[in-house]
Amino acid sequence: MKKTLFTGAATAIITPFNDDADKTVNYDKLAELIEFQISGGIDAIVVCGTTGEASTLTDKEHLDVIKFVIKKVNKRVPVIAGVGSNNTKHAIELSHRAENAGADGLLSVLPYYNKTSQKGLVEHYTMIAKSVKVPIIIYNVPSRTGYNINVTTLQTLSKIDNIVGVKECNFAQVGDTINLCGDNFSVYSGEDALILPLLSLGGRGVITTMGNIIPRDVHDMVVKFLDGNLQGSKKLQLRSLDLINALFAEVNPIPLKAAMNLMGMNVGTGRMPLVDVEPATKAKLESALKNYGLI
Repeated sequence: MKKTLFTGAATAIITPFNDDADKTVNYDKLAELIEFQISGGIDAIVVCGTTGEASTLTDKEHLDVIKFVIKKVNKRVPVIAGVGSNNTKHAIELSHRAENAGADGLLSVLPYYNKTSQKGLVEHYTMIAKSVKVPIIIYNVPSRTGYNINVTTLQTLSKIDNIVGVKECNFAQVGDTINLCGDNFSVYSGEDALILPLLSLGGRGVITTMGNIIPRDVHDMVVKFLDGNLQGSKKLQLRSLDLINALFAEVNPIPLKAAMNLMGMNVGTGRMPLVDVEPATKAKLESALKNYGLI
């Protein structure tokens, strides 16, 4: 039986930056955010994912942030390190270094921009899996990578011992993936608005953006469903939709960081090419946060 990295909600944590010329990583703030997550009942933390702006971090910053989060979390919840790359050699190097730093698992996005074939995806992930022992979650996000990993490809990869699941943003194939890959392969929602529908098909949880600001509610949404409290879970999912619409009104994590700043978290803005939110988005965020009782 494969190891399940987590059941429930994992927050794809932001990387807070200082307000200096280089927008250096604000480690004091990152420490605060980690404590906020753990006290909020989150089930795992994903560091240096898309929401963490990993693509703007140098390799040294990337590994330093991973190491910091692992040390600060101190085994209280699993830490899953984002280590994807469109260069297989680079992905292997990042995976190996994250494993050596003590990551409990890895999140590896499909090779983007240059992309590859389905055969190439099998070879890419097989090579990464052979280079490490820790569990790997594949990240399928066609809106960012430009293509999809097919269900049959996932089925092939699911037979590799330490490829344990997928963060899925293509909801249309969730049911087929669960049917073909079975209970030994975890499917997590990559869409905050579709947590409950995914759980209803047999998914194991979510890797969440909105968990950065409402970790308790996202955790409870999953736990209530798994405990048989469908009405309680549905209430939380429906309540979150207005907030989700605001958080994704512009490319993530631009609105998320703006929302966190409106809540007084003072996490800074994104690194270029990400810029601050448009006034209309900020107004939408203020309204959603007020309606949710967060400001």
